[in-house]
Amino acid sequence: AEYMGVHYKNTYETAKMLKGMTLRRAQRYLKNVITKREIVPFRRYTGCIGRKAQSKAWKATQGRWPKKSAEFVLQLLKNAESNAEFKGLDTDHLVVEHVQVNRAPLMRRRTYRAHGRINPYMSSPCHVQMILTERDEIVPQVVKGAEEAASRKKESKKKMRKQKMMMRDE
Repeated sequence: AEYMGVHYKNTYETAKMLKGMTLRRAQRYLKNVITKREIVPFRRYTGCIGRKAQSKAWKATQGRWPKKSAEFVLQLLKNAESNAEFKGLDTDHLVVEHVQVNRAPLMRRRTYRAHGRINPYMSSPCHVQMILTERDEIVPQVVKGAEEAASRKKESKKKMRKQKMMMRDE
């Protein structure tokens, strides 16, 4: 979608969260953002963004609920879903594989100030590109060494040094 009349920074953060989600999960997430049940963590554009407790779920500190951006992106997902149906794809196995948000040219208005002056009143629209692909089965990501780390207990360096000293003395 081009020249969308929503703020670029909010849409960037909202769309970035959808990457890797299934279509159904992405739609549910955006609906939850609109009703403030889930938050959009702000990781890049963090200036003057307040800290919210809901952000802890995403391992972040700052976040917002950009309603307008969520509604626009939700509409885009709905459009993508209908395109997929038309192409004969199974919509239950669609995954958001690629999301890209770019700045569009600024749109100019004016605001009137004291003493007869005029200041710019700019809006920052954006272009959004989204690619959904059909996956047969969604495989959960496995972290390397997670099983090893979980099986052995973590010990402090001090304790390890003490054990080494004990081994040398024997």
